[in-house]
Amino acid sequence: MSKPITLYTASTPNGYPISIALEELDVPYEVKAISFKDNEQKSDWFLKINPNGRIPAIVDHKNGDFPVFETTAILIYLAEQYDPEHKISYDPIKEPKLHSEEVQWLCFAHGGVGPMQGQANHFHRYAPEKIPYGIKRYQDETKRLFSVIEKRLEGREWLVGDHYGLADIKTFTWVRLGPWSGVELTDFPKIQAWIDRCEARPKTYEGFGVPVRSNLQENLKNAAKLSAEAAKTFGFKK
Repeated sequence: MSKPITLYTASTPNGYPISIALEELDVPYEVKAISFKDNEQKSDWFLKINPNGRIPAIVDHKNGDFPVFETTAILIYLAEQYDPEHKISYDPIKEPKLHSEEVQWLCFAHGGVGPMQGQANHFHRYAPEKIPYGIKRYQDETKRLFSVIEKRLEGREWLVGDHYGLADIKTFTWVRLGPWSGVELTDFPKIQAWIDRCEARPKTYEGFGVPVRSNLQENLKNAAKLSAEAAKTFGFKK
């Protein structure tokens, strides 16, 4: 029998949450690594799965080859379809308040952390010219969002409820890359401890290997080269 899920992904903070969730849920899946260098995400066949031409996306073969795109939408879908025991989610019927909190923090990460930190990455690492206002604007907003998370983690181990869940998976995969955005985590000790707890989970560690494991410290050492390669791949130019 073929595996129920095909995952289309790359080694990014948007891609990793889905492989992590699949590993945590013990859902068998096939991996199709998408090549940005070949602009594969814009191929006609992939646009039929995700019209927006971005990773990640999945196809659920158990559900009539149903495609799902956008990280948060996929996480919610996997919880609905593959997490009956609510290992990484909360029951919307039995635990409606926790479920609502989970959705709220997913939206916080999806609409706040990812976009703002992504722009910090762009202006700090990839932009063809250094624009101090852009760098400061997005780094400051990233720091503000991190301070919200830091406050949330006071007296708790996870963002929602008493166990690791969707909100943690969605959020920490971005936040752990703060130094790449030019935002050090030394001012956020609760965040650093939370990241350590997340990364210490064996199945989460496995998810970080899909499709390729990325080492932040090595990437920082080679930042100039990697930034130049990314700028060329994505056509960042004046």
